[in-house]
Amino acid sequence: MTPQVVAIGSRPRFISVVPLVRSLGIIAVFLLICIVFAVWNEYFMTVDNWRNLLRQSSINAILAIGVTFVILAGGIDLSVGSVMAVCGMVAASLVTSSTLHAGWLAGSIPAGSILQSVGVAATVGVLVGAALGSVNGLLVARFGLPSFVATLGMLSMARGLTLIYSDGRPIPNLSSDFRWLGGGDIAGVPVPVLILAIVFAVAHFAMKHTTWGRYIFAVGGSEKASRTSGVSTRLVSASTYAVCGALAGLAGLILTARTTAALPQAGVGYELDAIAAVVIGGASLSGGRGSLVGTLFGALIIGTINNGMDLIGVSSYYQQLFKGLIIIIAVALDRARR
Repeated sequence: MTPQVVAIGSRPRFISVVPLVRSLGIIAVFLLICIVFAVWNEYFMTVDNWRNLLRQSSINAILAIGVTFVILAGGIDLSVGSVMAVCGMVAASLVTSSTLHAGWLAGSIPAGSILQSVGVAATVGVLVGAALGSVNGLLVARFGLPSFVATLGMLSMARGLTLIYSDGRPIPNLSSDFRWLGGGDIAGVPVPVLILAIVFAVAHFAMKHTTWGRYIFAVGGSEKASRTSGVSTRLVSASTYAVCGALAGLAGLILTARTTAALPQAGVGYELDAIAAVVIGGASLSGGRGSLVGTLFGALIIGTINNGMDLIGVSSYYQQLFKGLIIIIAVALDRARR
């Protein structure tokens, strides 16, 4: 009988299915939650409810995708909710059909230029988010501030910028073309869901098929080893905050369009939902491990829980308590797994 030769360092084939099992695990949890709410309330599985659920969840999912990049690189971003608010406020000021008195910007935008300004407003909003995210990246990567401290400071600064820019007042009367970003449909599919699909596809490609994506995992796994290997760890880390800020700006545009007005208090608490989605999706807060698929289903789980609890009449106070418990349990499980 010919002996089999096994290469040194080779691993059994079944090891390669571990990521698949993990992904199926969170999918199973998602399906279980859906079954529970479907049995509990007859309206949960209706088409209208699911269109509304997906429309709501898409905002948090886009935000969570940006936070995933930061967490995978070993950081954290607590400022995304406030960045959403300031980006939505800036974009709204460019597409309002009424006279605007907002901080240092006063005047009116002619009605005939509203349609042309929607694309400009969206671009400016995303760029403002990217700029604020870049400031976070600079503070963390260049000046060595802890990400918790830097982004906590940005949380307060961005909220202050929102209040200054708007003079503490909402900006109503947004153009119908801009509102379409949050409330429109294409072939029966909500526009925010289509935007999420595009963002997810691009982000997943960047994560899996680019050098930048591989460097993010490397820096999050061991920054010292990555630097020794010649990776520009500062640039990689800073870039994740810029991307996170840009996606926060995009989420802010959709939220503003959905609420039909830019509100100074918009985005409060959204950073909690985004981080919860990433952690529930299996990402490690220590960095270096996680997936965008997990984040997507994490956001869907949170959206499903919120939607289901609303249908059965659970108070929003208890919903906040439940989400906090979810985060604690997910982090505890992650530590136990490691």
